[in-house]
Amino acid sequence: MNIDPVGAAIGFAVLLLSLTVHEAAHAWTADKLGDPTARMLGRVSLNPLVHIDWIGTVLLPLVALLSNVHFLIGWAKPVPVQTRNLRHPRRDFMIVAAAGPISNLLQAAVWAVAFHAAVGASSPAANAGLVLESLYRAVEINVLLAFFNLIPVPPLDGGNVLLGLLPPRLAVSYGQLRQYGFLVLYALMFTGLASAWIVPPTNFVMRLLLQ
Repeated sequence: MNIDPVGAAIGFAVLLLSLTVHEAAHAWTADKLGDPTARMLGRVSLNPLVHIDWIGTVLLPLVALLSNVHFLIGWAKPVPVQTRNLRHPRRDFMIVAAAGPISNLLQAAVWAVAFHAAVGASSPAANAGLVLESLYRAVEINVLLAFFNLIPVPPLDGGNVLLGLLPPRLAVSYGQLRQYGFLVLYALMFTGLASAWIVPPTNFVMRLLLQ
């Protein structure tokens, strides 16, 4: 098995930065909407160490990278939110949940601008290809993270957004899925339904940003 150590290092660095901004966006948004819990725990921060989940942020991504798995996804420590502190609990919790995927799409847009600038300034230099590859991966990983997290299964962000959109009684019933959420998610991934949700919008946004 041929492993590209430089590519693996770039992928891991991009994923770590992307997850850090994602969780910091949740924390910052919750604080602005009235819940200081995450801020008091030091989570309104771009320091990756305060957000790392050693399995989801480190172990599984490294295994995927070293196995040459193209579909790189991970997760960080969830940001704690006390909904009773939010000024409008249902609406604001939905906004807090949406902040993470939105931050990934914004990161993807920034990296796409950098990618186009690098293409325009590219030269035959040996490191030009590495720069373009790194920027491309940064766009791709952020778009994948955005749509992965928007799968409408709690505790993923998409599930929490859906809970804020459903009528209250239906939201209570759907919220009971949370305790089985990761089992449902694994089933979706095993059957390919997760890919069917993630891949089409990812491909569309990638074309939109990089064409």
